[in-house]
Amino acid sequence: MEKYMCDACGWVYDEAKGDAEIGIAPGTKFEDLPVDFSCPLCGLGKDSFNKYL
Repeated sequence: MEKYMCDACGWVYDEAKGDAEIGIAPGTKFEDLPVDFSCPLCGLGKDSFNKYL
């Protein structure tokens, strides 16, 4: 499982944890998030995220 960070604000999406607050189940891969997914903090889209090491 990977983690992805928003380049603009630093919010991290962890595939293993998902995000219950925004309705994403644990184990949901970043690539499987909806096309219109946006960062819950700053509102930017998936193209603003990169793998977080």
